[in-house]
Amino acid sequence: MKLPKISVITPSYNQGQYLEETILSVLSQNYPNLEYIIMDGGSTDNSVEVIKKYASQITYWQSEKDKGQADAINKGFERATGDILCWLNSDDYYTPGTLQFVANTLDCQKKEILFGEVNHFKESDGSYLMSNVSNKLKNYRLELYDYIIQPGSFWTRKTWEQTGVLNTELHFVFDWDWFLRAQQNQTKFTYTHRNMAVYRIHEAHKTGTGGEKRIKEIEYMLRAYSNEKILNAYIFMRDHRKKVDEVLNFMVNKKLTRFDMKALRLAYPSKLLSITDIELRQLYELS
Repeated sequence: MKLPKISVITPSYNQGQYLEETILSVLSQNYPNLEYIIMDGGSTDNSVEVIKKYASQITYWQSEKDKGQADAINKGFERATGDILCWLNSDDYYTPGTLQFVANTLDCQKKEILFGEVNHFKESDGSYLMSNVSNKLKNYRLELYDYIIQPGSFWTRKTWEQTGVLNTELHFVFDWDWFLRAQQNQTKFTYTHRNMAVYRIHEAHKTGTGGEKRIKEIEYMLRAYSNEKILNAYIFMRDHRKKVDEVLNFMVNKKLTRFDMKALRLAYPSKLLSITDIELRQLYELS
């Protein structure tokens, strides 16, 4: 039986020091029906030299100015012809055998998203942190916390076509927004315990350097997909993080962590009393 074509898009901009490892993690999958597209945003470092090194094994690549990461990915998917689609950022990499596993698992005739575990690599000390997507999947709501780690996610062409393109107005949460739109469109989400990829944490790590823009985008997400009560609770916890942490640290010291969210609600009833424990925990992690 013919294997489905998998289209992998790599958006890239001035991350030449990581890009080669990303490219090799895709090519070394040795997946026989691969379409690999690299959309570079006009890098001024050695990224283009790295891409040219593997140009014969890359389906298409370009290096020109774009409107941001979401725009680059959208343009990549405009060219993609695969039955299964995904993107892999230029500082992340796949684990061996991932694409074959994806091909064997996804049903290309359905609206379906497959997602799994993704280890986090801390460049500062060389350590690996294990993800725990399975636990958050069981307990968290996607509207309040994006527990899908993007490098470990893959979907069918039917999903992309019916969900639509990424929102280019967003720069930090456009994947979360897209997953929620897919969920609203009755897409099937399939979880696997398999470790699909590695997510690199480094000094220039985009999510960690988002600042005020990322904060505003999180507010947008809560306003768009939740309600005013949730949004206001998030803003309070974010803006009064020191006070919130004092309550939680007190509960840790008293060995009462199982009641920490209840204590937080009681400490600030006018802001948090109507929020459930599990909602509070998600908003705390989000803040």
